[in-house]
Amino acid sequence: MSLINEYKAKKGLIRVRLRLSDDGRITWIRITGDFFMYPEEALLMLEKSLTGVKFSRGDVSRVIHEFFSSGVKVPFVTEEDFVEAIMGAHHES
Repeated sequence: MSLINEYKAKKGLIRVRLRLSDDGRITWIRITGDFFMYPEEALLMLEKSLTGVKFSRGDVSRVIHEFFSSGVKVPFVTEEDFVEAIMGAHHES
Protein backbone atom coordinates (compact mmCIF):
# COMPACT_ATOMS: atom_id res chain seq x y z
CA MET A 1 0.00 0.00 0.00
CA SER A 2 1.39 3.44 -0.98
CA LEU A 3 0.89 6.46 1.26
CA ILE A 4 1.81 10.15 0.92
CA ASN A 5 1.77 13.29 3.03
CA GLU A 6 2.90 16.91 2.99
CA TYR A 7 3.41 18.35 6.45
CA LYS A 8 4.04 22.04 7.15
CA ALA A 9 6.55 22.46 9.94
CA LYS A 10 7.20 25.87 11.51
CA LYS A 11 9.95 26.69 8.98
CA GLY A 12 9.70 24.06 6.27
CA LEU A 13 7.66 21.52 4.37
CA ILE A 14 8.22 17.78 4.83
CA ARG A 15 7.02 15.46 2.07
CA VAL A 16 6.71 11.74 2.75
CA ARG A 17 6.04 8.85 0.39
CA LEU A 18 6.06 5.34 1.78
CA ARG A 19 4.94 1.80 1.13
CA LEU A 20 3.62 -0.62 3.71
CA SER A 21 3.72 -4.41 3.77
CA ASP A 22 0.61 -6.46 4.45
CA ASP A 23 1.64 -6.71 8.10
CA GLY A 24 1.92 -2.92 8.48
CA ARG A 25 5.67 -2.42 8.22
CA ILE A 26 7.39 0.31 6.21
CA THR A 27 9.00 -1.38 3.21
CA TRP A 28 10.13 1.82 1.46
CA ILE A 29 10.16 5.48 2.46
CA ARG A 30 11.30 8.69 0.82
CA ILE A 31 11.46 11.95 2.79
CA THR A 32 11.98 15.24 0.95
CA GLY A 33 11.16 18.88 1.52
CA ASP A 34 12.55 22.36 1.91
CA PHE A 35 14.53 21.74 5.09
CA PHE A 36 18.26 21.29 5.69
CA MET A 37 19.77 18.35 7.52
CA TYR A 38 23.36 18.10 8.75
CA PRO A 39 25.19 15.99 7.89
CA GLU A 40 23.50 15.84 4.48
CA GLU A 41 23.76 12.05 4.18
CA ALA A 42 21.79 11.69 7.42
CA LEU A 43 18.48 11.74 5.54
CA LEU A 44 19.38 8.49 3.79
CA MET A 45 20.31 7.01 7.17
CA LEU A 46 16.91 8.02 8.57
CA GLU A 47 15.09 6.40 5.64
CA LYS A 48 17.11 3.19 6.13
CA SER A 49 16.39 3.23 9.87
CA LEU A 50 12.65 3.49 9.23
CA THR A 51 12.59 0.64 6.69
CA GLY A 52 11.17 -2.47 8.35
CA VAL A 53 9.64 -0.53 11.25
CA LYS A 54 5.99 -1.08 12.18
CA PHE A 55 3.84 1.85 11.02
CA SER A 56 2.80 2.88 14.52
CA ARG A 57 3.34 6.17 16.33
CA GLY A 58 5.35 4.49 19.10
CA ASP A 59 7.73 2.61 16.81
CA VAL A 60 8.23 5.53 14.40
CA SER A 61 8.75 7.97 17.32
CA ARG A 62 11.37 5.67 18.88
CA VAL A 63 13.38 5.45 15.64
CA ILE A 64 13.21 9.20 15.04
CA HIS A 65 14.22 9.95 18.64
CA GLU A 66 17.24 7.63 18.34
CA PHE A 67 18.11 9.30 15.03
CA PHE A 68 18.05 12.83 16.49
CA SER A 69 19.98 11.63 19.55
CA SER A 70 22.90 10.77 17.25
CA GLY A 71 23.66 14.48 16.81
CA VAL A 72 21.84 15.15 13.53
CA LYS A 73 20.81 18.80 13.13
CA VAL A 74 17.67 20.00 11.32
CA PRO A 75 17.25 23.73 11.95
CA PHE A 76 13.67 24.81 12.71
CA VAL A 77 12.26 21.27 12.30
CA THR A 78 11.63 19.04 15.32
CA GLU A 79 11.50 15.31 15.97
CA GLU A 80 7.73 15.65 16.38
CA ASP A 81 7.46 17.32 12.95
CA PHE A 82 8.98 14.22 11.35
CA VAL A 83 6.72 11.91 13.36
CA GLU A 84 3.63 13.91 12.33
CA ALA A 85 4.73 13.98 8.69
CA ILE A 86 5.14 10.20 8.60
CA MET A 87 2.10 9.26 10.69
CA GLY A 88 -0.11 11.66 8.72
CA ALA A 89 0.54 9.74 5.50
CA HIS A 90 -2.63 8.70 3.67
CA HIS A 91 -3.62 6.86 0.50
CA GLU A 92 -2.68 8.54 -2.77
CA SER A 93 -5.69 9.96 -4.58
